[in-house]
Amino acid sequence: MWLDRLAGQSVSPGSSQPGSRAYSPAPRRSTSGVGPYITSQQRPGLTPRSSSISLASNDSSTSSLLASSRRANSSALKQSTTVYAGPDPVEVLGTLLKDGAGHDTTLDNTPAAPISPRDLDLQFDFSRSSLRELALSDDPVVEAVDTSISQSVEEYEREKAKFEDLHRSIRACDEILGSVETNLTSFRNDLATVAADIETLQARSTSLNVRLENRKAVEKGLGPAVEETSVSPVVVSRIVDGHIDESWVKVLADIDKRATAYKKGASSSDPSRGLQDLGPLLEKLILKAIERIRDFLVSQVKALRSPHINAQVIQQQNFLKFKDLFSFLHRHHATLANEICLAYMNTMRWYYVNQFTRYETALKRIKLHILDKTDVLGNEDTSRKGTVLSSSKIAGPPHDAFNIGRRIDVLRTTNQIALPSYLAEEDQSTHYLEVLFRNFNLALIDNATAEYTFLASFFSPALSYSTISRHFTYIFDPTFQLGQALTKALATDTYDAIGLLLSVRLNQHFQFELQRRKVPAADGYINGTAMLLWPRLQYVMNAHCESVRALTTALPNRLPSKAEQAKLSAAPHVATQRFGQLVHGILSLSTDAGDDEPVVTSLRRLRSEMEAFLTKYSAGFGNDKRKRERFLYNNYSLILTIISDVGGKLAGEEQEHFEGFKTAFQEAA
Repeated sequence: MWLDRLAGQSVSPGSSQPGSRAYSPAPRRSTSGVGPYITSQQRPGLTPRSSSISLASNDSSTSSLLASSRRANSSALKQSTTVYAGPDPVEVLGTLLKDGAGHDTTLDNTPAAPISPRDLDLQFDFSRSSLRELALSDDPVVEAVDTSISQSVEEYEREKAKFEDLHRSIRACDEILGSVETNLTSFRNDLATVAADIETLQARSTSLNVRLENRKAVEKGLGPAVEETSVSPVVVSRIVDGHIDESWVKVLADIDKRATAYKKGASSSDPSRGLQDLGPLLEKLILKAIERIRDFLVSQVKALRSPHINAQVIQQQNFLKFKDLFSFLHRHHATLANEICLAYMNTMRWYYVNQFTRYETALKRIKLHILDKTDVLGNEDTSRKGTVLSSSKIAGPPHDAFNIGRRIDVLRTTNQIALPSYLAEEDQSTHYLEVLFRNFNLALIDNATAEYTFLASFFSPALSYSTISRHFTYIFDPTFQLGQALTKALATDTYDAIGLLLSVRLNQHFQFELQRRKVPAADGYINGTAMLLWPRLQYVMNAHCESVRALTTALPNRLPSKAEQAKLSAAPHVATQRFGQLVHGILSLSTDAGDDEPVVTSLRRLRSEMEAFLTKYSAGFGNDKRKRERFLYNNYSLILTIISDVGGKLAGEEQEHFEGFKTAFQEAA
């Protein structure tokens, strides 16, 4: 189509459009590196190349040219100042169209090379202009194309290495991506395999959980029955040949449990076959266990009879650790258990009697102050003696029968340990009777507490507490008799009222301690000891009253002469000093005493006797009332001064009583 238009306008450039340049179609730069077709006049210095285009038909040629025209319309043309001076394009096109053989003869009659398919693929860049516009334009197309081709070649050469590197990088990335794809594919396949395995494991886990729950349910129902009707060979071997220790006791408890279950099952109307088979084996095991328990307990009882043995160590380590043995023995063979219990009681009975006899002998070596009937208030010539607790008497250091002094420390001391035997034998000092009483009874109470606690721990619950109390009494009865004999020996011949009252308070303290330790079985001994001390204290207080009464009776009933009155002094009487010290000691030991104690009655009787003596003695001053009242004031003032530092209800009453006398005679004096 464009050829027809171009043929209609095939006139010389000078005749058709004066002053305008001829059409010069410039081919577009090819990407394959092949240059456009340019004559020798267009590109000086290069070998001219001309082609003869052979078209198979007019239609195909026309279509190719139409396609080239459409592509050329979208290209941009570069302007140049060079004027086209070549052959007429119309003539060249006519020549090409007329040469049907595909051969073309250039202007210089040089044969052209045949047109190849590569040449037909060339694209021409007309800078988005039509061929007419391109022909009529003044742009130097040839030179522009020439320059563009040179730049394209140089740029290509320059960028070739970069593109090759890029190509190699892309190829390496393709290889890596291929490897990654392979790995991902393998990983996906592995994940599928793992997922299948997990599903299989989950199914197996569910199945195992169901089986486990079923097994637990079966074991819960059948376990107790199986345990009751079976005995492990390990248990049998342990009972027969094992060493008796804590693990052996646990095995024994298991046998006892099975024996109880066997008895319960055998007593039913329809015992199982398993229980019937288990019965003979259990009986033999129980008999063997009884035999071993008997031998063990007998050996421990024999150990208690060893010389210089500490019974409490054996009780704690060899008896209490295996107290379940006796309970088992008592359940399955009560007769043998009672025999072993009797053997133990006889052994401990002998043990305590032997130990306390030796301790009593050691205590009797201590020297004691002996206060006899001369150490009473009314005796003006009191002999002070010291001797040991035996028939032989030797002179001892002086003592004070009425002043309590530091003797009260035996009650206030925090040392609750009895004097050891070897120290008692080596002691060369002289003591009062309460020292021996305290040490012996303190040791006795401690041992009684330990023994009763052991009996209650070892023999219960096989034996009742009443039976245990009887066993305790049987064990300690000779020892208690020994202690009461010592108390009786200390108290029978003494006139030490302070020592007797101290022993009474110590005995009460022991009673409170036994109650705190919950040992009621020793109450009989405490009460028996109190029955020995209180009557003797009452007797000594009566002796003091009788001695003061004797002093009063010895005073003359007649009025003394003036010479005798002049010899009399208003100073306190010596009996008043002793009375004040004795009352001070009794009040110090009775701060918590009740009004129903015998010592309160005896003290008031003694006070009455002393007041009668002072009143009758003051009558010896005759008609000198002032001197008589001063004498009474001095005596009551002395008594009040001595007892003023004592507290307690009874002390308050006595202080108030003597304060009244002092006030009355102070006003008269």
